[in-house]
Amino acid sequence: MKISLICIGKTDDKFIQEGIDKYLKRLKHYIGFQLVVLPDIKNVKNLSESQQKEKEGEQFFKYLGPSDHVVLLDERGKSLRSVEFAGYIEQKMLTSVQHIVFLIGGPYGFSADVIKRANDTLSLSKMTFSHQMVRLFFVEQVYRAFTILKGEPYHHE
Repeated sequence: MKISLICIGKTDDKFIQEGIDKYLKRLKHYIGFQLVVLPDIKNVKNLSESQQKEKEGEQFFKYLGPSDHVVLLDERGKSLRSVEFAGYIEQKMLTSVQHIVFLIGGPYGFSADVIKRANDTLSLSKMTFSHQMVRLFFVEQVYRAFTILKGEPYHHE
């Protein structure tokens, strides 16, 4: 199985990027993980919210395959504890899912077409975080999930 995280816009804060890089390096020991950063939409001031979501959705679809298991990361999604998230990933591995693709939308969320394409919607928190922080939190949670599945001492419960 392979896991991808697709998001829009680069991470400007050096400390966040360093944290992301730290967990990406650690994840290499467990699974093929790919972080895809799509370019920011140009001229957003001239676009409505729905137009911006549609343009972002078009970018997402360029990276989605027909058999990909697509998971939206959205504050209105289902909340899982870290152990439950590890079980979620394990269940996907056991059911022969070849590629899980997690999406972080733009500031207004996802277009209707992207929502329709999604297999699941998960929340990292009911709080709203910057898109850059979500990347760091998510990559750390994927790393944590694999340490839980391997019975390693990173996660304490």
